[in-house]
Amino acid sequence: MKIALIGTRGIPAAYSGFETAVENLAREFTARGHEVTVYCRPHMTEQRDEHAGARLVHLPTIRNKYLDTLAHTTVSTGHMVTKERPDVAIYFIAGNAPVVPFARMAGVPSILQIDGMDSQRAKWPRAAKAIIRQFEHMSAAAATIAVTDSESVADLYEQRFGRRLLAIPYGASLPDPGTTQALGELGLTPGEYILFVGRLVPENNAHLLVDAYAKLDTDWPLVIVGDAPYADDYIAGLKAGASENVLFPGYVFGDGYAELVNNCGVMCAPTEVGGTHPVIIEAMAAGAPLVVSDHGPNLEVVGDAAATFSLAAAPASLAGVLARLIDDPERRRKLGEAAAARAAERFGWDRCAERYLAIVAAMTNA
Repeated sequence: MKIALIGTRGIPAAYSGFETAVENLAREFTARGHEVTVYCRPHMTEQRDEHAGARLVHLPTIRNKYLDTLAHTTVSTGHMVTKERPDVAIYFIAGNAPVVPFARMAGVPSILQIDGMDSQRAKWPRAAKAIIRQFEHMSAAAATIAVTDSESVADLYEQRFGRRLLAIPYGASLPDPGTTQALGELGLTPGEYILFVGRLVPENNAHLLVDAYAKLDTDWPLVIVGDAPYADDYIAGLKAGASENVLFPGYVFGDGYAELVNNCGVMCAPTEVGGTHPVIIEAMAAGAPLVVSDHGPNLEVVGDAAATFSLAAAPASLAGVLARLIDDPERRRKLGEAAAARAAERFGWDRCAERYLAIVAAMTNA
């Protein structure tokens, strides 16, 4: 079967959860004998012809905060329906909803994966939010079938738009590489640092963590891993408000990322927008002691396997949770064990891929 994956920045994954999902799904699909094409943006990915078993197609876009995604998805869809003619196209991001129907009109069944309400993201000005809300409204009906990664997001779509999405949980795997090069370069001691990993955009709340960290009496450094395009002002403010014990290494991938997660004393995910964040379930799979915000999809993912804090009472609530965990190694150990067990039980890329392929089989055989 020929499968096209469209709408993200592309792979190798170097930005967000969508790219992580595409990379892992491509690997799982090709391992099962399917032919996979991933559409990539040249300015956001390495110039490779193949990765994770998939063929990569690099097409131009408009390098603009508001037009980048939609422009590239439009160009990719044109290429797909005229040159590739796959059996199915899997699109990602609700903001691509206006383009998805063109695949269907060209006779290519489509799936649209939606991870939350993108219109809630603080990076968008009012006019952009209004447009994205319209895209979200049409997204449930734009594709042959629309899916999401959590029941919490499915609930929200049903409440707002009267259509329920099918929820397919993401997978996770993050084995310890057994190296400590990244830790050494940052001067970190295993088990004695707080870790944040994510895009440095307001809704991921790295600023809340920096503010909470300032309230702690600890020698543990805080490591803020990540970056983001079109967010220079936010990142500059974040760094300006941080103490010298807050480290900003930028993006870290591969073994370095796995080292940092597998060896952290506490990992914090204070996000308040979106569905399932792959970084959370990857941390769970690694057995990292986790602190997450009380954002609904986060609570759905972690269950009882993480400490939580109130966004409404942050940063004080977050500081309190972090202080207690730093002082309680036994609690950290138990949380790490519970997280690893829950990840093994609920989150696997093999199961995620099988769910997608079952949908594809039903669509193409209908």
